[in-house]
Amino acid sequence: MSRSVRNKTPNLDSVTTINRDGSKFVLHPADVRGRFTTGRRWFALLLLAIYIALPIIKVGNYPAVFFDVANGRFHLFGLTLITQDVWLLFFLITGLGFTLFFVTSLFGRLWCGWTCPYTVFLEHMFRRVERWIDGDHQARRKLDAAPWGPQKIFKRVLKHAIYLLMATGIAHLFLAYFVSLPKLYEFMQTSPSANAQVFGVVTFLSLVLYFCFAWFREQFCIILCPYGRIQSALTDDDTMVIGYDKRRGEPRGKKKKGSDTPVGDCIDCRRCVQVCPTGIDIRNGLQMECIGCAACVDACDEIMTKLKRPKGLVRYDSLNGMEGQKRRVLRPRVFIYIVLFCIGTFVMSLALTSLQPARLEAVRMRGMTFFHDETLVRNQFNVVITNKRDRESRYTLELQNAPEGMTASSEGEIFTVGALDDVEFSVVVTQTKEHYTGQADFELVLHEEGADTEYVRKIKFLGPDLGGTNADDLEKQREELKKKIEAEQNKR
Repeated sequence: MSRSVRNKTPNLDSVTTINRDGSKFVLHPADVRGRFTTGRRWFALLLLAIYIALPIIKVGNYPAVFFDVANGRFHLFGLTLITQDVWLLFFLITGLGFTLFFVTSLFGRLWCGWTCPYTVFLEHMFRRVERWIDGDHQARRKLDAAPWGPQKIFKRVLKHAIYLLMATGIAHLFLAYFVSLPKLYEFMQTSPSANAQVFGVVTFLSLVLYFCFAWFREQFCIILCPYGRIQSALTDDDTMVIGYDKRRGEPRGKKKKGSDTPVGDCIDCRRCVQVCPTGIDIRNGLQMECIGCAACVDACDEIMTKLKRPKGLVRYDSLNGMEGQKRRVLRPRVFIYIVLFCIGTFVMSLALTSLQPARLEAVRMRGMTFFHDETLVRNQFNVVITNKRDRESRYTLELQNAPEGMTASSEGEIFTVGALDDVEFSVVVTQTKEHYTGQADFELVLHEEGADTEYVRKIKFLGPDLGGTNADDLEKQREELKKKIEAEQNKR
């Protein structure tokens, strides 16, 4: 009999899905019905709809979520960030992290069982296909143990063909977040060799997803995902988890007729073990493998209903609640996560309000920092104007707060920049020698046509060290240097 068919009793000393020799123990969770299972399925449908809709629905002229990595543009629900604004994503990511910590401290691994994309795809897509083709958990075990024949081959080929098709669809939709749906459709119509890099990424991602959802499955959550391992640092005895009420359930077993031996409400039917997608026995206590999906809650409630006993033998509750103590919702760790989240949100809000629809950059050209002759001192800069609007804009440059005798090339010239595009050019700033008095600061100002906002860059104008205060002192130094050179030549 295959390893997926024989019974295996979960314990706290080993992982159910891994055999002693390191091989995989194939789980076939039983079907379950109940309020939590129904709620999870509807919520999964909502999440799948959002995943499909985000690259399709447009906010402004771009998809609701579009990470245009190739052009360094990131569109999030109408907000456009360029490469220089990516630092703002730090606050977004940390905010999501603190939100996850906050939810975990209150509700345990609710994220894993209800909203994690991996769980949604596995439990509500791939396992449903498996149940549709192979049957319930007992039929699947029998099929695993059966010798290869026409029926088994047909079911295996059909199931894995659908698996591969779904994995490819998920991979293509994921790619749409980075290239947009129209571009993805264009790629699909051309030869793979024309877009070898994109084709390679999609193929690799499709195969990884197929491997995970067709074979690796729950072991990703148990072995690779670190979230289950860090939950002990994020939870405490007041965190809501799925637990077994030992006070009510023990001792386990069915009460025999005529027996005076007291028994608890748990009849040891193992229904909670049969439906668990990670193969644990929740009666052994809180475990790393538990993803908080509540399948065991629905299974136990179903049995309790048949036995006409109160529901909730296995339920969402805190460890303190299981012991009959009062659960504290607001506690120090919760306050810390709330404060950190609020600080991050406040800083990000300030940063977002400071974002401007255009950007001016001016960098000194490489090589000589300045050039000078008998009449002029010149500095050359590389200037980039970035238009962050989703429409074409026109700009002009102007020098402000500049010393006397200073001018700039391209001053007053009109620059037309396309939507979410930039233009790069060089600007030569010149000052006459008679007005040059040493290094000085000036401002390069960008004006947008039809807007009142100015974009200012403060720049330092560099030149020769005068050693004095004006051009006359510089001329005297030159004459003295010339005389010294002539004197040395005469001595030779």
